[in-house]
Amino acid sequence: MIKLLSPENWKDYELLDSGNFEKLERFGSQVLIRPEPQAVWDKSLAAEEWAARAQAIFRKEKNDPEKGKWILKKGCREQWQIGYSYKKMNLKMRLGLTSFRHIGVFPEQGDNWDFIYDRISAMKTNRPKVLNLFAYTGGASLAACAAGAEVVHVDSVKPVITWARENMELSGLDGIRWVVEDALKFVKREVRRGNSYQGIILDPPAYGRGADGEKWVLEEHINEMIKQCSELLDEHENFLIMSLYSMGFSSLIGENLIRSAFGNRETMESGELFLADNFGKKLPLGTVLRF
Repeated sequence: MIKLLSPENWKDYELLDSGNFEKLERFGSQVLIRPEPQAVWDKSLAAEEWAARAQAIFRKEKNDPEKGKWILKKGCREQWQIGYSYKKMNLKMRLGLTSFRHIGVFPEQGDNWDFIYDRISAMKTNRPKVLNLFAYTGGASLAACAAGAEVVHVDSVKPVITWARENMELSGLDGIRWVVEDALKFVKREVRRGNSYQGIILDPPAYGRGADGEKWVLEEHINEMIKQCSELLDEHENFLIMSLYSMGFSSLIGENLIRSAFGNRETMESGELFLADNFGKKLPLGTVLRF
């Protein structure tokens, strides 16, 4: 059964409205307007209301739809902090306005952070090992670390690793191992070394480059990645999360990948991550498979 999964524990994030290929969001004390290709419906609030509320608006470049620039109102900060709490987990994250419209957090992942925290907290293994691949600024790494895991955080972009380390320090945590490397290359080496992990987290992009220029194309490499991860996952106590944000990538594709590599898992959840705006419109933000 396909589930719809949305985080319930955000206080510093709110999707105020969505529509006309944009989203109006509050991150802590600041309100932003960003492009959103899946918001194909009409806005609920008037355009004037959006403009009045927003402190920063992202405008795409004509020649490169992936890049753009922020238009800031007076008093808008380019960097600021937000928090996320669940049970005994209290995370702090620095946000920043980047030229790629991302700001350092994907709020729909909050439900996965709760899942990670609960699974690790329930494990009998002392200091379970968790591998976070394509780990970005480290929300999932922080959740695993806060639950008592030994975390290996892998990303190919060095400045992003620096950002994640800053988030760890802001959250009062330590002990995360940082690896700047192509994720698939790292996983293959871990398999050859005979290493294993109680938890594996994957949030791969549709397209990317490794630390040495290795090309990652989701549909070409995800099957090999999952098969390699099946060699790394501990047989006795384990969990796996795979998030896929690629237009047209069904959760059924993820189900087939997981079943092919790991067999049938009774605890497997398959579905869509989403955020609901204040008018009840549900914005889809990728698929998730986890067990």
